[in-house]
Amino acid sequence: MKIAFATQDKVHIDAHFGWAKSIAVYDVTTEGHTLLQVFDFGEKQVPDGDDEKLAPKLEVIRDCAMLYVAAIGGTAAARVVALKVHPVKVPQPLPIEDILIKLRGVLNGTPPPWLRKILTRERGRSYDFAGDDELPPG
Repeated sequence: MKIAFATQDKVHIDAHFGWAKSIAVYDVTTEGHTLLQVFDFGEKQVPDGDDEKLAPKLEVIRDCAMLYVAAIGGTAAARVVALKVHPVKVPQPLPIEDILIKLRGVLNGTPPPWLRKILTRERGRSYDFAGDDELPPG
């Protein structure tokens, strides 16, 4: 599953989506994670009310399952959700690596229903998660 991270330093989830200098995209599986690509948007990403600057960022996350951000505006969040990407806001800057390790653990255990839905949509089938026979309807 592809996961995107809004970042200023390419190490932490520390950026507002609209003002992020970079978006790092990883592939996460039960076995581990791989950096697929870092998309750079330049040094001058500042709050300016220009929603059109979101277009290139929305394009790079289009096939991601989740987007981790420090913050995201209402318009941007609606556009992210419209792409069927689940936005996740972190309360403080966190290392991307920590989240990747946690996600791998969740995938190896029993993912919450919202994540199961994403996995099923991505793979087109249900999974047998620790102690579960099949996914609940929905």
